[in-house]
Amino acid sequence: MREADAFKSHRLRELREFLMSRRARVSPAEAGLPAGGARRRTPGLRREEVAVLAGVGVSWYQWLEQGRDISVSPQVLDAVGRVLRLSDAERRHLYLLAGLNPPTPEVPPGKRDMCDGLRRLIDTWMPYPAHIMDIYYNCVMYNDAAAMVLGMRSDITQNCLIDFFTDPLYRSRSKSWERNARTVVAQFRAACAARPDDEGFQAVLSQVSEASEEFTALWRERDIEDHGQIRKELEHPLVGLLCVESTAMRVPARPDLMVVLHTPLDEANTAAKMEWLASPEGRRGAMYPVAG
Repeated sequence: MREADAFKSHRLRELREFLMSRRARVSPAEAGLPAGGARRRTPGLRREEVAVLAGVGVSWYQWLEQGRDISVSPQVLDAVGRVLRLSDAERRHLYLLAGLNPPTPEVPPGKRDMCDGLRRLIDTWMPYPAHIMDIYYNCVMYNDAAAMVLGMRSDITQNCLIDFFTDPLYRSRSKSWERNARTVVAQFRAACAARPDDEGFQAVLSQVSEASEEFTALWRERDIEDHGQIRKELEHPLVGLLCVESTAMRVPARPDLMVVLHTPLDEANTAAKMEWLASPEGRRGAMYPVAG
């Protein structure tokens, strides 16, 4: 058996086992069905009950659960997912097992209040800069080092893309600005492409395009790049050159947020300089914010 055929066979087998296990967990009462007096041979819902509640043919659903190679649509999978009371993670897993591209992750209701934990995360990263931004690049929170080293402060837009192109303090301190600008724009285009009808992205795009001709020129290049690591070189007025590596990471439980951690590189004595900036003496010397 070819590798592709073996993978497909494995995927369909996993689909069968997954659907059977989810169906067994949903009681007739949870699905809005009368319990009835007859003893049920299987736990949870029957196949025909899932089919009727999802509005699909009984034979079609049976073929789906048997792992047959049949055509499926997102609409039908969503209907089945609602009947089986799938979580967002389980729904995306169902898409993958059925051979479809999964939908955009949603924030589970129980995970929407994670601010305290995320604040502890970036504060623990001290004395190195860290911040958290949403899908539109709005800065949600940042630690003290991000303020001292990257110049994050309250009197700018608090949108990382817009400030990259419009904050003169950022521009004057960043030695790697021109090299990184193309990457920043390419990453934002990739984020926009994943949500083409999202008005939030369009609002940010409109604002930064109006404010920066340099952004507009780079946007026309249509480069696409995933988030990853970016090398930054900063000229801090108190300690001189700083070399860091910026790493952007998604929060699986909060797909609407991204944690950006800055790690000192083994150059220019960066780690020691950042430790000094976070010390009482360094804080006293930091009379104004610095870009990054």
